[in-house]
Amino acid sequence: MDATEQTRRTAHAYGELLDMRDWPAWGALLSDDVVYELPQTRERIRGKQALIQFNVEYPGDWQLTVRRVVADSREAALWVTFDVGDDSHDALVWLELTGDGLISKITDFWPEPYDAPAGREHLTDRS
Repeated sequence: MDATEQTRRTAHAYGELLDMRDWPAWGALLSDDVVYELPQTRERIRGKQALIQFNVEYPGDWQLTVRRVVADSREAALWVTFDVGDDSHDALVWLELTGDGLISKITDFWPEPYDAPAGREHLTDRS
C-alpha cells in the first residue's frame, strides 16, 4: 500500500473511530504531541491525552459521519456531518500526518449556513 492510500485509510479511521468513541484505537492514530485547532473559537488543544479528554467530555449524544476524504501522502481533508439531537452540521477537517503515519495536526472548520445575497438568483439553484 502506498503512502496516499495509508493516509486515506487513516482519515477514514479517524472519523469512524471517533464516532464509535473507541478512544484507545482513536488515540493510536494520534502522535503524542498532536495539535488540534478550531479557528472559529480560537481554541487549541495540545497533546494526545488532552485531545482524547476533550472528546470524551464533549456534551450531547453526537454522531459523526465521514462523507468524503481527499488525501495525498501526508495530508487529508474530510467532509463530515456532525449530528447532535435534531441539529446537523457539516464541517471540514484537515489532517496532517507525520512520516510514520500518525496524525500530528487537526484543524476543524465549522462553517455556519447563511442566506445567499440577493441578485444572483438567475445564476443559481437553491436546495
